[in-house]
Amino acid sequence: MTSLLTDPYGTYAELRAEAPVRRIVGPDGLPFWLVTRYADVRQALADPALALDKAHAAPGNYRGLSLPPALDANLLNMDPPDHTRIRRLVSQAFTPRRIGSLRAPIERVAERLLDAVEPLGRADLLANYAAPLPIAVICDLLGVPEDDRRDFRAWTDTLITPDPARPEQARAAVASMLGFLAGLIERKRAEPADDLLSDLIAVRDEQDRLSEDELTSLAFLILFAGYENTVHLIANAVLALLTHPDQLAALRAEPELIAGAVEEFARYDGPAPLAIRRFPREDVTIGEVTVPAGETVLLSLASANRDPEQFTDPDRLDLRRRENGHLALGHGIHYCLGAPLARLETSVALTALLRRFPGLALDAPVGQLRHRAALRARGLLELPVRY
Repeated sequence: MTSLLTDPYGTYAELRAEAPVRRIVGPDGLPFWLVTRYADVRQALADPALALDKAHAAPGNYRGLSLPPALDANLLNMDPPDHTRIRRLVSQAFTPRRIGSLRAPIERVAERLLDAVEPLGRADLLANYAAPLPIAVICDLLGVPEDDRRDFRAWTDTLITPDPARPEQARAAVASMLGFLAGLIERKRAEPADDLLSDLIAVRDEQDRLSEDELTSLAFLILFAGYENTVHLIANAVLALLTHPDQLAALRAEPELIAGAVEEFARYDGPAPLAIRRFPREDVTIGEVTVPAGETVLLSLASANRDPEQFTDPDRLDLRRRENGHLALGHGIHYCLGAPLARLETSVALTALLRRFPGLALDAPVGQLRHRAALRARGLLELPVRY
């Protein structure tokens, strides 16, 4: 498993060739089945026989992050019909029209962050740009006060890469997050505002279409997923550009390439190497391997997106790649609900950054950059740049 952390793409290439569906024991000692070929991953993502509900998990298998009921009743643990009901309620927040209306506010946040670092000449772009931008956007969307956002980021970082030697840290982060969300919902009930959380509370209280746990869990998921994945999509994209000067030059010369470029960044080095774990309702065949009911299945989006059976020269970054059916944002009914927002934030962030800093370059050797020690998150710990 160490090689999956230190050399994920090389290890995935070996697995695709030798054992595309393989039972592995994770760092926590729990087993799971890892699926690495594009065709198998895509089919499994949309297979209703693979459940997300932990009730289908057999004892002793990997089940993912352990959360209290008030945070666990979210879309990443649900199957139809509950998944269908809740996704339909929240999807109104992510319509093309509403997302489009966020472009100007996102541009203002990006410019403000760049104004702050410009006089310094160098910065950790992760801490000073890639992270605070999506925090500001998603917190504005939900109505989270600015004073609470720094704590939220610290809790999220702890949950993404928990220290096995200090499990109390993760428990404390979960408890703090739950207490924060419960208090925020209480305040929004007393004083509703023009934000998504106030709208969801109204649905819960007036139409009784959400349970209290579902309401809290939904707020948690939107904050957690809306922040973490976009942070690393932006940072990974910047790193990809700075280590591929030909592609950086192409994007500077043709800014209109940005939409396709964002798709290529997601394919080439996306923020979520693995889809959320799944549990077969009954014995299922994936590829040519039978996976017993109740065991854990992890679908490697990162491996699928580098599969040479699907992509020409898949290890090459190509911003002009014409056919890019990547799976970085999922497939099927569990396709990432916030994908349009993540695309917009990344597009705006990169466009503003390249326009403001024509001399942008790495401020440390590539070999010294460190990634998070996490199987389910592909992200840097820092991104030092100069400009």
